Amino acid sequence: MQTRTNNRAHFDRPLLFAVLTLLVISVVMVYSSSSVVALTNYDDPAYFMKRQALWVLLGLALMAVVMRMDHRMFADRRAVAGFLVVSLLLLAVTLIPGIGREINGARRWLRLGSLTLQPSEIAKFAVVVYLSYIISKKGERIRDFTNGLVPVFVVTGTFLAIMLLQPDFGAAVVIAGVMFIMLFAGGANLLHLGGVVLAALPLAYLAVSGTAYRMRRIFSFLNPWADPQGAGHQIIQSFLAFGSGGIFGRGLGEGRQKLLFLPERHSDFIYAVIGEELGLIGALAVLALFFVILWRGTRIALSVPEMSGKLLALGTTLLICFQGCINMAVVTGLLPTKGIVLPLVSYGGSSLVITLAAAGVLLNISREAR
Repeated sequence: MQTRTNNRAHFDRPLLFAVLTLLVISVVMVYSSSSVVALTNYDDPAYFMKRQALWVLLGLALMAVVMRMDHRMFADRRAVAGFLVVSLLLLAVTLIPGIGREINGARRWLRLGSLTLQPSEIAKFAVVVYLSYIISKKGERIRDFTNGLVPVFVVTGTFLAIMLLQPDFGAAVVIAGVMFIMLFAGGANLLHLGGVVLAALPLAYLAVSGTAYRMRRIFSFLNPWADPQGAGHQIIQSFLAFGSGGIFGRGLGEGRQKLLFLPERHSDFIYAVIGEELGLIGALAVLALFFVILWRGTRIALSVPEMSGKLLALGTTLLICFQGCINMAVVTGLLPTKGIVLPLVSYGGSSLVITLAAAGVLLNISREAR
């Protein structure tokens, strides 16, 4: 009895260590990667670092609050429905001209005074909460295609459709991947899931082939050197960053690709700056920290007694690690370029705060692990 009480009183320390270490890396590398562009555009080399540090503090405060809450609130029907509806409305509002903020042809943001909110970050976690609730609620009925899977696909598909209209293909891929793994873990029929994947392939092909910029990304992925000043420029600069970094790196602050050569150096492609300045060792260290999150999150999911808690822990873990793997694969040229950040590391308030809140939920559930 004493052992069980102690287990309930403590959070998962390796998980907490991995999250906090990634935050330290984030603040340091955001400053290193953005100081030149910040000095050029804002006459303050620490402009982006200060904002990132503020988001880190806000996210940690939210994580601390969530860690002390009862995670079973996410198994309450009204709470889940409210969270889902609010996140869907915020996501849909971005499509309204004059309200949604358009950047580089994508309308994914809402301006709130001097701040910018990206509702897709909230929506991703809302979908995970919904999936953990509905799959655990249905139980064995999830194996029935009509009454089990179809309602899940309708709700999740609505979110995916809006994200593709923004467009935010990266977020849609993350949600779709997490959804299928959670459904499989929840006991869904594998033949049903496989059939849905096969049926979705033509739609995915049309979504990619029907837009010129996505096709350019595919071609630049296959042969970036065919257009080194255009579609292939970003990934080529990323390759150069990793190549010049070698095993041990050029040294913190000594990177060259961040000198206005590498686009999105402090956000989507911050991993390339890490590879250049901290070398293969630094890049593998970041990868190892995400592996720790995956390991501890999976362990927590397997150890929690309630099905809803298991699925919520699994979905939260996948949300962080799957997106992290996609980002690192994109930056190293293993996947076509997408607008997707490295969780807990890249610059950006919406992603950082929501990811820390999700980490708080996972740490909260860890107190129930046996």
